[in-house]
Amino acid sequence: MIRPFYSLMMRALVPLLRRRLAKRGRIEPGYLQAVDERFGYYSQAPEQGLVWIHAVSLGETRAAAVLVARLRERLPGMRLLLTNGTATGRAEGAKLLQPGDIQVWQPWDTPGAVQRFLTQFKPRIGLLMETEIWPNLVVGCHKAGVPLVLANARMSDKSQRQAQRLAWLSRPAFSALTAVWAQTQADAQRLRQLGASVQGVFGNLKFDATPNAGQLASGRAWRTQVARPVVMFASSREGEEAVFLKVLASFRPLAPVNHAQAAINSIATEVQWLIVPRHPQRFDEVAALIEAHGFTVSRRSSWRDGPPDNCQAAAGEIWLGDSLGEMVLYYGLSDVALLGGSFEPLGGQNLIEAATCACPLVMGSHTFNFAEAAELAQAAGAARRVETLAQAVEVAQTLANDTKARSAMVSAATAFSTAHRGAVEKTVAAVQALLDQQGVDAQSTEAKQSHPL
Repeated sequence: MIRPFYSLMMRALVPLLRRRLAKRGRIEPGYLQAVDERFGYYSQAPEQGLVWIHAVSLGETRAAAVLVARLRERLPGMRLLLTNGTATGRAEGAKLLQPGDIQVWQPWDTPGAVQRFLTQFKPRIGLLMETEIWPNLVVGCHKAGVPLVLANARMSDKSQRQAQRLAWLSRPAFSALTAVWAQTQADAQRLRQLGASVQGVFGNLKFDATPNAGQLASGRAWRTQVARPVVMFASSREGEEAVFLKVLASFRPLAPVNHAQAAINSIATEVQWLIVPRHPQRFDEVAALIEAHGFTVSRRSSWRDGPPDNCQAAAGEIWLGDSLGEMVLYYGLSDVALLGGSFEPLGGQNLIEAATCACPLVMGSHTFNFAEAAELAQAAGAARRVETLAQAVEVAQTLANDTKARSAMVSAATAFSTAHRGAVEKTVAAVQALLDQQGVDAQSTEAKQSHPL
């Protein structure tokens, strides 16, 4: 009796969601695209036989890319149904489409929207990437006979506690999944405690992603043209940039300068700092923050054939990575990176991407979204952990100017990323097994209908 109350609440929130999409769309026009799809209304003719993958945002979509490519090899003629929840995820997902594929927004979790979605597309199987569990969607798939899997699944301690507080809603949803394929043993344990049927621990698909070779080469070529080492604040989050800029501002040269002060000032003068915000709608906000702290800003969107010549540039210029889909380029350009989202209790962003690009990493204490990967990266020597952004700035500056130590971390990052590949093959094999079993079950049903007792 609990889920009907949840469904009633989700229906009541529809007007609020529409207003929120309209407001968000003024900053990111992608949110204004095909809004009715979110409520289960589609312009195309009904379909069937699709392999459905749901990747809510940018990170999940990039993880799905390697899975989609391998599934196409294993399942010739596969048609993809790709659903997303954010504008950046949808834009990235569009790159994965081939003729015959379909991309729509994920349905809002009301019984009506879910039913219309499943009736419209009749997928053969559904793969939810990483964390996306919606009660009505899970129940709807169960009733429609659509095998629904949580793939590349992760569950932090924080998320588990939140789910347990809503156990009356979350436990039936997790237990109704056909299977869960977890990233780590710790993820598997937490998911089992929530009622999920964990049938494999496959590792993280992000390790199997191959960085864009052209972007990586361009970034590294640009790095050779830069007079100072480059340190990037990668995928920074709201609240972190202000603290970071305050730290840098505190290192401005003072007069008269003694030897101790000169050592501190070197942090601001010996390194070229680059900030790449996690969310594109914040590019202008971060540019204003940079200027408000007394620095000048050079935006990636204003560059032509590379970053500005900083041989004679003042130490007060900070670069802003205000472009989409170029993280590999930025990692190639950087000698060291700070991990965004890890200096506030936000869980950290994707640290695996830095390792696959062989970029040494400095991270904060909040990495619960990638807990095991962070520990392994630190143990392998590919990353260093600090408590504060002030410490991160000092450690990064030291590494940027220590060729030997940085080279060791580059080698460690490469070895670390290589050692943890293989999740995609295990996931694809498990998908194939489910589809094969689905075919066997269908044949058995047909046989019983043809020869009733």
